[in-house]
Amino acid sequence: MSIKNIYVAAVLSLAIFSCQNHDSDTEVNSEDIYSKTNIFPQPPNRWMGENNPYYTEGYAGDVMPYYENGKFHLFFLHDAKTKPAGEGFHDIHSFETSNFTDFTYQGRQIPYGTSSEADFGVGTGSLVKVGNTYYYYYTGHNEVASFLSGNPRESVLLATSTDMKNWTKIKNFKITAPAGYYDYEFRDPHVFFNSEDGKYWMLVSAQTSDKKAVVLKFITTNPATGNWTVENPIYTTSSSENYIMLECPDLFKMGNYWYLVFSENWSSNTGTHYRISTSPNGPWTTPQNDRLDGSYLYAAKTVSDNTNRYLVGWTARKTPENNTGGKDWAGNIVAHRLVQNSDGTLAVKPVLGLQSVFGQNAVLSVDKITGNVSQNGNSFNLSANSQVMFGKLQKANQISFTLNASVNGKSGLILAQDNDGKNSFKISFEPSSNRMVSYVMNGGSEDFANAYPLSGISGTNYNVTVFISNDVCVVYVNDKLAFSNRVYNVVNKKWSIFGTSDSSFNNINVKNP
Repeated sequence: MSIKNIYVAAVLSLAIFSCQNHDSDTEVNSEDIYSKTNIFPQPPNRWMGENNPYYTEGYAGDVMPYYENGKFHLFFLHDAKTKPAGEGFHDIHSFETSNFTDFTYQGRQIPYGTSSEADFGVGTGSLVKVGNTYYYYYTGHNEVASFLSGNPRESVLLATSTDMKNWTKIKNFKITAPAGYYDYEFRDPHVFFNSEDGKYWMLVSAQTSDKKAVVLKFITTNPATGNWTVENPIYTTSSSENYIMLECPDLFKMGNYWYLVFSENWSSNTGTHYRISTSPNGPWTTPQNDRLDGSYLYAAKTVSDNTNRYLVGWTARKTPENNTGGKDWAGNIVAHRLVQNSDGTLAVKPVLGLQSVFGQNAVLSVDKITGNVSQNGNSFNLSANSQVMFGKLQKANQISFTLNASVNGKSGLILAQDNDGKNSFKISFEPSSNRMVSYVMNGGSEDFANAYPLSGISGTNYNVTVFISNDVCVVYVNDKLAFSNRVYNVVNKKWSIFGTSDSSFNNINVKNP
């Protein structure tokens, strides 16, 4: 069923709730339509029936976007919450969308194999169309001992289709790590036609035999032949980076520049990174801020409709699923729009249709003021160590304001706030450290969760738009930066603005669907 069709009921339900007093104890129905109307979608429950425990609940892993005829096909790795012994994992599912706000779930596309097959676990890939055939190259992953005794752990496999719905695995196709490369780490094929040299390229995340991370390049003149020739890597991790793997590589051209995107999950600088060059083979320049979001957006790849280019990844969930839990693999799909700055660096902003989802203005009701605060309508000036608490938030919220921050202080938002303020989630602008930071407030202690540089923004004036859908929160700043976080217990909890030194929040506006 289309999310858009269900959304009418969602709007009516939320509109009724928005007319109620935000300070009342009325609760949003816990059985509401969030799971099927989320602007940051995850796979629906019970997609294989009521009684199959394996498919009862799941999350979206690595997204493999593809565009054709007005639709974005968001293939992704399905991460089931329960995995019975003997079953494989991470089969490929998909959503379709034309605008990144209305999503239609398409179900499973490519299943995992048996424990004796190379794709007992399915990994990231990509697809390309040649003639009337779609070629989907994906990762086969199998570390069952009996399989490993005669096979590499990872390989590149192939499935084909003529309708992008029914896929046939090509059993006699397999690419394994060539000589000089480590066959245990060989994954995430990214395939595209490079019009500049008239060949199809395949980029693979790999390691050299001495465990150096590379983006390895293969080429062919026609995928139908099945013949791919290995060439030199287009990128090798530097000694200063020393990344273990350059996962989910993506390569595209925008204007006069080529961009290499990859994700890295083992250093102190985890997340989705990018490099810039005037050639698809490099050499590559590392921008001052080389990440496209904080550490919670991972495995993001890009897709273009020939007008705009989008970055699509997943925002991690936590285990256990609360604000003090640890970051875990897979979660919800999040998309940003990519734009090119005049110096060739990349900026991110909300997708075009996102703000149109939020058409219901909410009353900004002040619940409590701490410290010295002056108010003028929906604008507030805060002196040092002040806070303004507002009414409860709903399932889906858009919060916007202009923040004039103090150079040496901290200021921002507090979400998921309990009455005494000892447990909450804080998003802090910290100009002196040139960063945004999220903290989990746990019993009064402040624990670091995530950070992202404020690079590319001069001064301390920030135009901020926050989109919250249940427990996914994305902060956009000056149409240049995005900062994604996982925040539990936002719904029916109050929220605040705060400042540790003088700061002002102007034109605060809260909207709901």
